[in-house]
Amino acid sequence: MPPSMGLGRGVKPLRQRRRGPWLRRLLGLVLIAGLVWLIGFGWFLALVAGERPSTPMPHAGGIVVLTGGPDRVKAGLELLMAGAAPRLLISGAGVGTYLGDFTPRDGINAAAKAAAISLGHRATTTRGNAREAAAWVRRHRIGSLIVVTADYHMPRALLELRRQMPAVRLLAEPVRPPAMVHLDRWRSLRLLAAEFTKYVLVRFRLGGFAAHHIEAHL
Repeated sequence: MPPSMGLGRGVKPLRQRRRGPWLRRLLGLVLIAGLVWLIGFGWFLALVAGERPSTPMPHAGGIVVLTGGPDRVKAGLELLMAGAAPRLLISGAGVGTYLGDFTPRDGINAAAKAAAISLGHRATTTRGNAREAAAWVRRHRIGSLIVVTADYHMPRALLELRRQMPAVRLLAEPVRPPAMVHLDRWRSLRLLAAEFTKYVLVRFRLGGFAAHHIEAHL
């Protein structure tokens, strides 16, 4: 038998033996990461399930609504009309959107408070919302802020807002959208899993490359 044939048969098992430990380590790391993610996701589910608005809501210097659902805007307008704060920012309203586009749909006549309501047109991400809100807070010298957004979105929203305005007191006003009424349904779990993953990325400052960098001028 030629030497080269014997060498060829010996090299392949050696490569397989070298590859084996790396594959086992990689599999072990994937399993550990999956377990950590599942534990964290369980914590996140409990956090969202326990989200409740403050009753009564303390008076604040302003209200910010992070758009994404009609119930959020309605909740913010109701707080403003009830006197929870003297000013309201609807962040992420989109270019070409006006106050009248919100109030008839929500059954609230906010015309009397129109001077106290600002629309942020430039934010397209949660980080953009935080920057819009921070610019608005600085302009009006606001020291405390009621944050209105969906309950599942609240942890990430507060994280982004605190990084933009660490000296401002944030008061959470979570809104439970229809998709979150039954947390054990597949659609709700899928949405929560995606949101938890985004939260983890933001927590470890890995979400910046997916965000749009905007500068708000409110």
